[in-house]
Amino acid sequence: MLTEHGVQVAPRTYRNWKTAAPSQRTVSDAQLTDALRATIGTPKGMYGRRKMTAYLRRQGHRVAGCTVDRLMRDEGLSCVVRGRRHRTTISGGKDARRAPDLLDRDFTAPVPNRKWVTDFTYTRTWAGFVYVAFVVDCFSRAIVGWHAATVKGTAMVTSALKMALWRRDHAERRIDTGLIHHSDYAEVCVKPRNP
Repeated sequence: MLTEHGVQVAPRTYRNWKTAAPSQRTVSDAQLTDALRATIGTPKGMYGRRKMTAYLRRQGHRVAGCTVDRLMRDEGLSCVVRGRRHRTTISGGKDARRAPDLLDRDFTAPVPNRKWVTDFTYTRTWAGFVYVAFVVDCFSRAIVGWHAATVKGTAMVTSALKMALWRRDHAERRIDTGLIHHSDYAEVCVKPRNP
């Protein structure tokens, strides 16, 4: 059949492959996969890679952490993370009105202070979460304004925009008419301040 489809396989090679026993890795992977599946629905099913490796070793399996990691990933198993999930973006739902995309997904600019994009992110610290908003000039990809806070809110993002405007004014790079400030949920055409 293989020869009819143009596959160059010697008959002896095919017969050897068909009658050969499965490899040692395939057998051990099958045994470990069965042991991993047996933990589903038990407290041990909440273990991560390190605890699961130690648990399997206590059960008599000779296994490496990378093997447990690979098999858990293949089976879609993961540990339970303590605490609640952290969300930074909460959409307004299906009927929420979004601002029009004035940039048309073009994040390049021919000159400075023509297009700015804003986003914010968070990081976990020993004291809790810290949120950082930043404004990036599309021309130079430089961060022109930023603000960090322990709570996320409109004030954090507008403070980053105010800082960007203040820094550009004090660097003798005044903002001209036509600057577009883009974020995921709102866009604003910024008018220059009166001198």
